[in-house]
Amino acid sequence: MSRAQTLTIARWRVWLVALAVLVLGSALLWRLASLQVLPDTAQGYEFLQGQGQARTLRTESISAYRGVITDRNGEPLAVSTPVETLWADPTLLLQSPERWNELARALELSEAELEARLSRYSGKEFMYLRRHLPPQAAEAVLALEIPGVYSQREYRRYYPAGEVAAHLVGFTDIDDRGQEGMELAYDAWLSGESGAKQVLKDLRGRTVKELQLVKSARPGRNLALSIDLRLQYLAHRELKAAVLKNNAKGGSLVIMDVQTGEVLAMTNQPAYNPNDRSGLRSEALRNRALTDLFEPGSTMKPLAVMAALETGRFSPSSLINTAPGYVQVGRKTLLDPVNYGTLDLSGVIAKSSQVGMTKLALELEPSTVRNMYQRLGLGQGVGTGFPGEAVGTLPTYENWRPIQRATYAFGYGLNLTAMQLVNAYSTVASGGVKRTPSLLRVDEVAAGERVVDEELARQVTAMLRRAVSTEGTARRAEIPAYPVAGKTGTVHKVGEGGYVENRYIASFVGMAPADNPRIVAAVIIDEPSDERYFGGQVAAPVFSSVAEGALRLLQVPPRVNGAKGIMVQDDKKRGEPWS
Repeated sequence: MSRAQTLTIARWRVWLVALAVLVLGSALLWRLASLQVLPDTAQGYEFLQGQGQARTLRTESISAYRGVITDRNGEPLAVSTPVETLWADPTLLLQSPERWNELARALELSEAELEARLSRYSGKEFMYLRRHLPPQAAEAVLALEIPGVYSQREYRRYYPAGEVAAHLVGFTDIDDRGQEGMELAYDAWLSGESGAKQVLKDLRGRTVKELQLVKSARPGRNLALSIDLRLQYLAHRELKAAVLKNNAKGGSLVIMDVQTGEVLAMTNQPAYNPNDRSGLRSEALRNRALTDLFEPGSTMKPLAVMAALETGRFSPSSLINTAPGYVQVGRKTLLDPVNYGTLDLSGVIAKSSQVGMTKLALELEPSTVRNMYQRLGLGQGVGTGFPGEAVGTLPTYENWRPIQRATYAFGYGLNLTAMQLVNAYSTVASGGVKRTPSLLRVDEVAAGERVVDEELARQVTAMLRRAVSTEGTARRAEIPAYPVAGKTGTVHKVGEGGYVENRYIASFVGMAPADNPRIVAAVIIDEPSDERYFGGQVAAPVFSSVAEGALRLLQVPPRVNGAKGIMVQDDKKRGEPWS
């Protein structure tokens, strides 16, 4: 065959090759179509798309900003600040053991501790590394680019007033849920609602693109409390100083606005710092003014006298013979510190005479005093909505023994909270109108409920002014520029075997200015030292300092002509009455 001879190929071979190419191309196109076009093919494009999205498409939560808590003037008491939380995917982090030491140092952990945590979460895809880090600290860890380590935005609660308002405001846990105080009481109001968004991530977990907003985050609503932070600082400072000075176990102080029922200040000792709870003791958590019960003692005497006046059988000038300074009731002997002789009802209150109150109480029907206490809100919740608010006890008896009738009138045999005591006296200060105390700012003042005749309330207020004078037990409560009305109390504390001889609660509750009361305040000092334990010695001076500062801050004009301006310096116990 010649080299130039043309090579011939059988036609059927050409068609065979063409057919093979066509079949293979068609098969390839079919496979591509089944993978990317046809919806019903097994492991088709829907399957592949789902698998791809499962590896790259994520729905992330958008944290909601918790509402701000402020005082009545808008001063912040609780705010949320953005922080970063570091977390890890253990399935990825376990593949890079050579980076564990570096990560542990950055997190200020030991490598053994990190390894143990990874071991516990080895079957999971999520574990926390560090919660609530400052953004710059989190960025330093993320800059290491360790596989499986990520961050997410959260919010941490900060309390600008610290321990000053801690018992009222409370605090949240690490997940921003209310745990104490108003943070707990109004948790649903403050919390808001988290949102969600879809993001596209690469195989290393890094966000490539934010695809869409699934649900917008709804921030929490703000909450304006009734307290005035200026008064709160003042009350906190004076109460803390008094507790330290008298080596007391604790104390409470409440200031209420007579005109609105708003609590302008509420503080307790011991206190705690909600921004640093590392050394927190459980006893420091209680808002004692609302949760702790105590027998009020002689602070009940003016209320019992008001019940007596209401019967119409007595007047402020009615006389009671307290000689010879004691009275026998059954097997009990009730004493005055000295023989006061004959006293009118104002004098009984001013001297805090046990004998005088006993003789008055025995002249009344037992239900008369109890009914007055009940109308003033004792033995029932005051309605603040605060978690753990105590109700107290106001017992009644089928057959009242004489000693029960007597002790009831001077504050033994019942118990209450400092808030209830303030509320009762606020009713007297407002001319017999009882209002529901509020821990929230009141924009529209409710009318209140009249529970006592106005003239009776004014008569008792005048009697209480006499108690805050040189002849009364509360002379240290006087304010130079304002007239004051109030009453002291000193009671034995109850132990396992009854009343304990050398453990007391000293108290004072008063109103100012007495001629037109704007505020009522109660000071409770728990277990002052043995040397100074009377309410007139321990609690009354605290009221004087706090009430004077509060009235000035509230811009109440001074009544120079209505106050005597006498400051008593004698601290000797000689001649001091029990209350």
